[in-house]
Amino acid sequence: MEETRPIKIKVEDLILIFGKNKEKALRLLKEGKSKKEILETTQCTVGVNRANFEIYEGEFFVIMGLSGSGKSTLLRCLNRLIEPTAGSIYINGDDVTGKNNKELLDIRRTEMSMVFQKFGLLPHRTVIENVAFGLELRGEGKESREQKAQEALDTVGLHGFEHQYPPQLSGGMQQRVGLARALTNNPEILLMDEAFSALDPLIKTEMQDELLDLQDKVKKTIVFITHDLDEAIKLGDRIVIMKDGVIEQIGTAEEILTNPATEYVEAFVKKVDRKAIITAGALMHEKPTVVRFGKDGPEGTLRKMRATGLDVLPVVNDHNEFLGFVWVKDAVAAAKRQEKTVESIILKDVPSVTTALTVEEMLPLITSTRSPIAVIDGDSKRLLGIVTQNSLVIEATRFDEQDITELKKQANNN
Repeated sequence: MEETRPIKIKVEDLILIFGKNKEKALRLLKEGKSKKEILETTQCTVGVNRANFEIYEGEFFVIMGLSGSGKSTLLRCLNRLIEPTAGSIYINGDDVTGKNNKELLDIRRTEMSMVFQKFGLLPHRTVIENVAFGLELRGEGKESREQKAQEALDTVGLHGFEHQYPPQLSGGMQQRVGLARALTNNPEILLMDEAFSALDPLIKTEMQDELLDLQDKVKKTIVFITHDLDEAIKLGDRIVIMKDGVIEQIGTAEEILTNPATEYVEAFVKKVDRKAIITAGALMHEKPTVVRFGKDGPEGTLRKMRATGLDVLPVVNDHNEFLGFVWVKDAVAAAKRQEKTVESIILKDVPSVTTALTVEEMLPLITSTRSPIAVIDGDSKRLLGIVTQNSLVIEATRFDEQDITELKKQANNN
């Protein structure tokens, strides 16, 4: 589906080179020399190599890669904490790479805020004073800044902790203080640099969930850096995978898992639990042959089955709403009885799902029925497609063979 949201951030041919001989390194890079060759020749390191992407308003955009991939460097270029060597960065269509220091400071104060891995809280100041600190530096009055800080604390679930000090809080709570501080100036863009990587696994999971809940409320444009693919998949609307300063692929989690663009991406995602990502929408057979209730009788149904080689077909009404399935043996019996409609042979007690349901969520359904799984529009109940049991099993066998064997046993028993 074509994206209709406004573009919030646009990056064009962005290059970042570290070292003293940047001009020579840039020339070699444009000649097609590798990062290793440039390092050996110039002692310069290519941090970001011709990055191009767009981030939409309200999008949760995740940039990920291993250590040294350039992900954090790229993030810091967006607000020019690091000066790009070449290329352009547009915020709301305005090229920020040409801004002077005063203009840049205004952008950082009003357009975007940053949340770091290390909380950076002032231990001698209370929670509310930490959250309001940026507004204080901006010269805002005490009453106004404390009101905004309190609203941000309420948003992140820290009401009642205003007068505590950072050392009295857990790591997760301290990170929420950092997030509240970033929200106080009501930025349009949140830049988050491995914000949860220092947290314990349980707290990290809780913070991920809370961030998703928060995003549902505030609808910010979030650029999130991580080295954790599971975290990227959980949080990101789209994901960028980087290697050696180069963007290897941009796409949704499903696009990256089902169609990796390079061998590196394929190896990177190989061990990901795909069954928690791949959806009914990706697996379904669109526009299947259907039996039309009120039009097709048993004989017409059998004719369609012979033409397609299928022994089961979905039934829909005049509005394409899913009614159930008809099996060949039942159609044969109804034809022998000279019935004129398929009403008596529609198997109605069958599962149906929406396009967003994952393989993991659909697998238990095959233990209770031999029918395919109908994929419907959640609002209108229109039939969009079907997921066959074979396609589910084929997709699932990429994962845990023991689980699938058990599912097959249960299906056979039924």
